Amino acid sequence: MKNAMLIVNPSSGGEKAKSYQEKAMKKLKAYFDSVDLKLTEKEGDAVQFSKQAAKEQYHSIFVMGGDGTVNEGINGIAEQAHRPHFGFFPLGTVNDLARVLKMPLDPEEAISKMSFEETSDLDIGRVNEHYFMNVIAIGTIPESVNDVDPNEKTKFGKLAYFISGFKNMVNNEAYHFQVDIDGKKQEIKTSTILIGLTNSIGGFEQLIPEAKVDDGKLHFVYLKDQTFMDTVKAIPSLVTGVYDSDQNVSYHVFEKASISTDQKGLTINVDGDEGDELPITVSVLPSHLTIYTCH
Repeated sequence: MKNAMLIVNPSSGGEKAKSYQEKAMKKLKAYFDSVDLKLTEKEGDAVQFSKQAAKEQYHSIFVMGGDGTVNEGINGIAEQAHRPHFGFFPLGTVNDLARVLKMPLDPEEAISKMSFEETSDLDIGRVNEHYFMNVIAIGTIPESVNDVDPNEKTKFGKLAYFISGFKNMVNNEAYHFQVDIDGKKQEIKTSTILIGLTNSIGGFEQLIPEAKVDDGKLHFVYLKDQTFMDTVKAIPSLVTGVYDSDQNVSYHVFEKASISTDQKGLTINVDGDEGDELPITVSVLPSHLTIYTCH
């Protein structure tokens, strides 16, 4: 018997969340023998629901919400012996994983086009004791993302991140980091480090064009900036896509890394939400999940 669990964040998608939820339930019930609905009320609920589904041997789980909710769903099943097939319906501000998988960003269209016969392998990343599906960001811009007010995200969408990031760039601060990438140690000074699993970061869909959801690699990018003008010079490289190191950015493909700093209290941003303080250890889990796609 194929059973499924649908985990919904009711606060995502505004007033239409309930309507999308009903459409998703109808879609799932047409294919699965039974479907259980779980509604999140607070941070961490989606982790617990998906962990429960894994332990109870559900065939599949589906998450409806933004990148943060999708991240929680993945964290719940990532370290389980039985990992249900994973699917999601995007209701968030950025929806990076949906962009990478070429899913419709309109929730109703994504529900309609979800295929239960088409799946892909999905790499996920591990950072300390947590998991991520898209990006880790460290430094000035990530700090500004952590400070974005939820109401501004709702009002301005991904533009809210750009506005906050630009404000912080003006007061640019470069940090000293100690980095070990696949056993090669180096010290770097930069305002911003990005570690990507996919090509879409913050809604910019070609920032790391070579990154694939199933390439078994992580992609390390940092800006070679000491001043605000250095940061400005690096922006074109980010906008057009980072293929290799140049005079403005450095790029490495890797499987495991550790990052530390002397800066006190510097936290990372993981899939759009605030994460651990440095130091961190990061690694990739190749083809760790089976994910449903759209046709």
